[in-house]
Amino acid sequence: LLFPVSNLCGKCRPRDTDLLQPSLNFLYCSLHQTTPCSQQRAVAVLLSNVSLLELLQKVLECTWLWSPPSEPAYLSSEDALLCSGWLLVASLLLYQHRYNTEVHQTLSLDLTEVLNAVILRKKKPILLLVSIMQFLRAVLRQNFSSSLLVIVGQNTAEGATQPQPSSLQDAALHPLAMRQVFSLVVSLQNLLVHKDLLLSQAVVACLETLVEYLYVKNQDVALHVASQPWHRFLLFTLLSGGQKSFLQPEVLRLMTLFLRYQSSNIISQKEISQILREAAEANLAELPEATSRALHLFLCQV
Repeated sequence: LLFPVSNLCGKCRPRDTDLLQPSLNFLYCSLHQTTPCSQQRAVAVLLSNVSLLELLQKVLECTWLWSPPSEPAYLSSEDALLCSGWLLVASLLLYQHRYNTEVHQTLSLDLTEVLNAVILRKKKPILLLVSIMQFLRAVLRQNFSSSLLVIVGQNTAEGATQPQPSSLQDAALHPLAMRQVFSLVVSLQNLLVHKDLLLSQAVVACLETLVEYLYVKNQDVALHVASQPWHRFLLFTLLSGGQKSFLQPEVLRLMTLFLRYQSSNIISQKEISQILREAAEANLAELPEATSRALHLFLCQV
């Protein structure tokens, strides 16, 4: 089925949402719900389809071309298609790298536009933000060096073979700039305050991947980002309201992140002791899977 469905997608236009959205979802599910052997073949089939990749290029570009709906929580058919497009491309990046699959057509994206989609948001629905963050995680994990993707942005001079950084830090973080990093971190912090479960999981995962990327590029910058005083206020905000428990997946994962990068001004011995106390008193068998996994990572880090 991959052959006819992917060929059908390649003959569509981005406006053919009724046909494209379920088709891209089928391709996405085919990649994720199959055996590793079949997965490798599925990736090869999709990456050999030039018309499909050209269609995906157009779909992603519609993210900043289509007008947002009046109500940000409302997921229009156009937004649903964009979600499917970003998730499928993120998966293709992941599996192309894993299997070193031959690429017949590259995708080209403006890094500034992608970052602004998260930083500025402009009434984008939660699911679309989550989908774009999945893509961001994929490119960060691959150090912006995927053979499937060509990244353009302000730090890449057109027609030049070398980047033109504005500072030594920008050179180390290329193709990201320091101001983009801090804008993205602040935006992710603000999204966490929404306390939406799906959004929180995506935001924390994106923060984890971003700091890992920064640590490889420039340890001083990574430690500086991880120790921002605003993080402590963010933790207090997440713990406010009805659910004060430290045993919330996003809180545990944030604590683990700060422990990993030795941000002692953010998480103290007092918070660590409180988490250990709550874990000792909890019925571990009844904890949700996400909480158990986050608690395990936290304890390993401690």
